[in-house]
Amino acid sequence: MSKIEDENFKGISFSSEGVEYSNYNYCTFESCDFSGLSFTEITFLECEFNNCNFSEAKLGNTAFKDVEFKNCKLLGLQFSDCNTFLLKFSFKTCNLSFTNFYQLDLKNSKFENCNLQQSDFSSTNCESVVFKSCDLSQASFDQTNLKMADFRTAYNFSINPTQNQIKGARFSKENLEGLLESFSLSVD
Repeated sequence: MSKIEDENFKGISFSSEGVEYSNYNYCTFESCDFSGLSFTEITFLECEFNNCNFSEAKLGNTAFKDVEFKNCKLLGLQFSDCNTFLLKFSFKTCNLSFTNFYQLDLKNSKFENCNLQQSDFSSTNCESVVFKSCDLSQASFDQTNLKMADFRTAYNFSINPTQNQIKGARFSKENLEGLLESFSLSVD
């Protein structure tokens, strides 16, 4: 099993070169292109991705263990295909439209200033997840554990309280409409 540690990668197009190692530990990737790349059983441990493009990459059994994504483009990713053992990541100012988190354990994850339009959180454990200033337009929440989740600054979401667990979740007065939409109520 090939491994690389404490390396910095900048401006590399992995989508044309491919990924050389199977384990990346404590590495930083800046302005790298992974778009369309098929990852197979790659592990990223405590890595940071800045300004990287992962659009339409395939994540077959890829492990993200305590990984940070900042200013990344992650369109259409199937995070549900990831290795779930010790899965932990956070996202800041990322475009995650059309991503799939189906049935993942995202407990305590953080999404900050992210575009999560049409993303799928169905049957996902989102307990204590923070959605800070995130656009959740047409995102799917069905049979989702949203206990203690923080939606106070999130917007454009529609969550049916009868089909999701929302005990202890936090909302602001301004975004309560997203909880009432499923009941066909109008809030003025």
